[in-house]
Amino acid sequence: MNLFQSITSALDNSLAKDPTAVIFGEDVAFGGVFRCTVGLRDKYGKDRVFNTPLCEQGIVGFGIGIAVTGATAIAEIQFADYIFPAFDQIVNEAAKYRYRSGDLFNCGSLTIRAPWGCVGHGALYHSQSPEAFFAHCPGIKVVVPRSPFQAKGLLLSCIEDKNPCIFFEPKILYRAAVEQVPVEPYNIPLSQAEVIQEGSDITLVAWGTQVHVVREVASMAKEKLGVSCEVIDLRTILPWDVDTVCKSVAKTGRLLISHEAPLTGGFASEISSTVQEECFLNLEAPISRVCGYDTPFPHIFEPFYIPDKWKCYDALRKMINY
Repeated sequence: MNLFQSITSALDNSLAKDPTAVIFGEDVAFGGVFRCTVGLRDKYGKDRVFNTPLCEQGIVGFGIGIAVTGATAIAEIQFADYIFPAFDQIVNEAAKYRYRSGDLFNCGSLTIRAPWGCVGHGALYHSQSPEAFFAHCPGIKVVVPRSPFQAKGLLLSCIEDKNPCIFFEPKILYRAAVEQVPVEPYNIPLSQAEVIQEGSDITLVAWGTQVHVVREVASMAKEKLGVSCEVIDLRTILPWDVDTVCKSVAKTGRLLISHEAPLTGGFASEISSTVQEECFLNLEAPISRVCGYDTPFPHIFEPFYIPDKWKCYDALRKMINY
């Protein structure tokens, strides 16, 4: 399956297993703009897979209401860039519902899906990576997969998790690669980073699409510089896996973090400051962040904006020579 098919498979499994599960959002009834819900309305009926008005605040507010009744709510925001009208509902209502009621009520069965990240032609309103906005909000979980196999396991874990989850799907990967993905349901635990390549000289941390970029950088570093890179896919942004990253940096002594979102206040800053506090005496070079620029996401200048392999490789080389 490719990534969008693995998402469809996860949603299909959830609807089959849980009679209370419902999927709703803009255009999901006919399959959604990225075809992630294709065939589900025909299979499960229009009461369980249905369109909403074009109102993100309403979609999430409605999802909170469904989740509070005990049903499983799977909301789709058509693009992550349009999640901001729902920001108040997510941050002030969903994230705080359990805390506010002293655990009498909660909306933990709410999952919000949204296509995320650059796509090659999305420009300023269809390319953003807003994960850092939500990483500042206790009470929710934020997850970004890198591949079809990861996407299905992590999405099923989000849907079954007893906390509201935001699941960002790298849209450039929807049709990019095919992987062996089981048709049956399976789970990948949240808040566990994965070391996808072991190394000894430098730790590279990324999530979503950027994992594939840093893997390429690791190959370039091995080939051109003889440098051994440890590559970590963070997977869950909140709450993130501090132990795996710090253990790796204690071993390698160097850390490069890369994401598409702007540099200032990006989640790389949080990782960087935590590692600096935890691993200060292990560091051989300053921590490097290779990220997008502090500008709106450009259209024709996207190739210059994104933190591509050459920018990451350049930063890596500087660290090794420090």
